[in-house]
This record gives sequence, C-alpha cells and structure tokens, in this order.
Amino acid sequence: MTLIAFELSGEHPDLPAAEVIGVLQAENVGFSLYYQLDQILVIEVPGIIISQMNTLANRLAMTWYIIEVLGISGAEFADILKMAEGIEFEDHISRTYNIRTKKIKHKSHISSEEIERGIGKILYDKGFKANLKAPDIRYRAIISDSKCIFGKVLECIDRSVFETRNPQNKPFFYPGVLMPRLARAVVNIARVRQNDIVLDPYSGTGGLIIEAGLIGAVTVGCDVQKMIINGAKLNLDFYGVNYSVFLQDAGDMAIRDNCVNIVLTDPPYGRSALIQAQSLEQLMMHSLNEIYRILRFGGRAVLVSECNIEEWAEDSGFVVSEVYTQRVHRSLTRRISVLEKV
Repeated sequence: MTLIAFELSGEHPDLPAAEVIGVLQAENVGFSLYYQLDQILVIEVPGIIISQMNTLANRLAMTWYIIEVLGISGAEFADILKMAEGIEFEDHISRTYNIRTKKIKHKSHISSEEIERGIGKILYDKGFKANLKAPDIRYRAIISDSKCIFGKVLECIDRSVFETRNPQNKPFFYPGVLMPRLARAVVNIARVRQNDIVLDPYSGTGGLIIEAGLIGAVTVGCDVQKMIINGAKLNLDFYGVNYSVFLQDAGDMAIRDNCVNIVLTDPPYGRSALIQAQSLEQLMMHSLNEIYRILRFGGRAVLVSECNIEEWAEDSGFVVSEVYTQRVHRSLTRRISVLEKV
C-alpha cells in the first residue's frame, strides 16, 4: 500500500478536503483515509498510477500539491532527521533534487531553511545532488499539527487556470456569480463524472456548467432571462463545452422525470436579480420539487444558497448529506448544501 498526501489550500476549513474525497470517488480511486491534519489529507491507496494522479490534479481547485508520502514523523528537528535517515530513496542517485518546506500556519519553531538543510545533507551523504532551479525530483516537507509529512511531489496543481476564467475575463459578464475555483469545488463535491448529464436550473452566465463541462460532463442550463441565456451561450461556446441551454422557469422545467445525473445551482435570491415568485420559500419549494423530479435515483444536487434550505429540501424528498458554510463578507454567508435522491 502507498500513502498519498494532498496539501490543501486552507481557503476554507472543510471544502478542500471534501473536494479531494469527491474527486477520488468520482474517478473511482480505491482509497482509505489515513490522516487528516490542518491543510493536509493523507490517504492509503493500493499503488500509484501516474495518469490517475494527473487526472486528479487537473480536476482539483483547492489543493496545492499531490505528494507520495515517504515518511511521517513528529515535528521536532531530531524526529524529522531520524525519519529522513530511515527512508530508502528508490530514485537513482544520478537524478537531482530540491527540497521545500511548508509550515502550516507557522506551526513550528524550526526554520524552513534548517529543515531543508538537514534533509538535504542526508540526501547528499547518500550520493544525491541538489539542483535548486531545475531538479529531476522535488521533495516536500509539511509541518502540521505536530507532524511532519515528507514525500516526493507527484503533481503541482496549476490554480492560475481558474483565474483566467474569472467572470470579468469571460466574453459575457454579469455581476453576482461564483468564482471559478469555488464553482469547480462544487462540481467536484457533487462527484461529477465524465459524460454525466449535469443541470443548472439557474445557470445564469454558465459558471457552474462551464466547470462541469471542462471535465467532460454533458451540461444543461436554464434561465428566465433571454439576455442571460444568450450571454451564457457566448461563454459556453468560448470554452468549447458540450451544452444545451433553454429559456425556462426552474419551477416548471420541460425535462422528463429521472433523467439527470447531477444538479448544481446557485439560485439568484438575495441579489439584484429577476425573481418571479411571491416569496423565497415558494421559489425554492417549486425549484426543489422540480429538481427532485428530474434527478435520477442515486443522483446528487448541490445548492449554493444564502439561507437554510435544508428543511425545504427534506420536504421535497431529499436526504441532506453535507452542509458547508462560507463567510463572504459581514452581511453574506453562503451555504453549500449537498442533497441526495435515495
């Protein structure tokens, strides 16, 4: 068995780990949880398939690195050196290396440079040569919760690709939408798989279904404003995803029963948006009833909301499996509710 560590972004206390677990399950990776530390998730897998690690890296939005764990020790300097001494490095000594240390929330009195020099000396004594700028192998030591996780970097997640898809960079812009990193995390928490049919009944400018489409889903969007539908088409065409969008009401969709794998949505209430309903409760109940109707059994719906919708979801027949909160600013806290049709 092999240990794999995910160095998480820390931008939310729970979402990054939940996203990793969602991606592992969506990609059918057999694993068991081994450790969960502050901004570190360690899993046990039968073995490493490099192409599989690359697939995970291309999906994840709230992870920095995927690391093959070579050793785990206490966070004291002597413990770290003892752990490094005991590692049987399998890479050929002709390959060069560098070492970088990350102290999560500065939870160590030892400097990063001291750790890097200490482990580097051990590698040098074993015959390896350092190359700080262009190494063949990158090692990483992460200090978190009185533990040191040390290993070889398998993948570095390029989070900058999400910034290129920020709302203002898309052909059609409209305010009040989710940022791409959060939208991708929502897709991953939902366990979207390639060729799944994914619906957003309040698709707006298409942010959620763009992220789902980029990992191979067949996407469907709905909105009640023709201008928004036309703008969403511009965005979806720009990113080349497989999509259909319709001008229709989320509370009365022309979609047959039990035909959608996943529903992802960020309803427009609480912002300057066109809402044709007598009340928020009426809007959400009609929408949730429709979402339940069209979702296949075993399917998931993830709703990003600004209020507690869980009771309404249960009244519609859903099982609420997970709820995450995210403080945006003083007057706005998002709720990300994961619902299942069982």
